[in-house]
Amino acid sequence: MNDWRDPELGESREVRLPSGRLRFHDRGAGPVIVFAHGYLVNANLFRKVVPLLAARFRCITPDLPLGAHTVPVDRDGDLTPPGVARLLADLLAELDLREVTLFGNDSGGAYSQLAAVAHPERIGGLVLSSCETPEDTWPPSPGGFGLLKATAANPVTYRALYQVLRLERTWRWRNTYGWLAKHPIEARVMNSYVRPVLERADIRHDGRKAIGSVSARYTRAAARRLVRDFGKPVHLVWAAEDHVFPLAHATRYARELGADLHTVEDAYTYVTEDQPEAVAKLVTGCLAG
Repeated sequence: MNDWRDPELGESREVRLPSGRLRFHDRGAGPVIVFAHGYLVNANLFRKVVPLLAARFRCITPDLPLGAHTVPVDRDGDLTPPGVARLLADLLAELDLREVTLFGNDSGGAYSQLAAVAHPERIGGLVLSSCETPEDTWPPSPGGFGLLKATAANPVTYRALYQVLRLERTWRWRNTYGWLAKHPIEARVMNSYVRPVLERADIRHDGRKAIGSVSARYTRAAARRLVRDFGKPVHLVWAAEDHVFPLAHATRYARELGADLHTVEDAYTYVTEDQPEAVAKLVTGCLAG
């Protein structure tokens, strides 16, 4: 199993939360940004942007229990969307973080929206980055990602689905990572994403629970509450060429939220992978404003 994390993420630490243990990385000082990734990636997704922000911000990058982690939560840990949102809130409480900006990418943006409306007390704002909007399904329909939830109903079909990821050439298929990262991701990072779900039953158990319980009803309900009740800064940072979460959806959602929408050129969903300098500049500007 590949448990490598880029040293640029900072110090690796572990905490015990109500749902189980959680590994995270901590670098920098100043206002706090907590980065939330999506399914079948981990903190390495932010390895390029953290060093660009750490001079001005404290950057916390957890390995959420979404299939590419190495520290499983408790066997009965709640990994439904509200459960993962609670896990994010529990992390902020455990570290006594306040006025936190949650940066959520891909389904990390969905969990961030749920956390913001259900547990707003330590959250000072949101940066939603190429993620679920009220117009998107969860899992998203483009690319065939709905199959991830369908196969999670059974441990045999779930395990079988991922065996193709043993072959490096499959990593660029549109229904794996090809529509998520415009530019190829280095093999060391990719192995940190795919090896845990291929090699460990306890990680597959967590991954099945997480992806098997997602539904757009959660994000649509959270969006209604964000528009109505949140009252804190929200910024959207979106890939201009996003195949999975269309820019048109983000444009309409930003209008409903009264939020600024910033686009990132030459990037797909994983904007911090494809264009970290542009994202760092946008985030710095958003938070300074």
